[in-house]
Amino acid sequence: MPKRFRLTRRFNAAMTEDGYRRLRRFAQEAGLDEGEALSFLFENFDSVTDSDNLTHRLRLFNSDLEARKR
Repeated sequence: MPKRFRLTRRFNAAMTEDGYRRLRRFAQEAGLDEGEALSFLFENFDSVTDSDNLTHRLRLFNSDLEARKR
């Protein structure tokens, strides 16, 4: 029996413009709204990310984060 899809948690999230554009594009391509797209990505996080690439990208993002905040 399939699990019922309910959005039970709502939270404010701050995103960069580039991140939000990419989320909207992904959601549109998948036929989802932004909340459903985020739920899908986080529920399937391990299978939709490459752990080596994720570590590298996260390191780059963190090294650039302070400069981007200004």
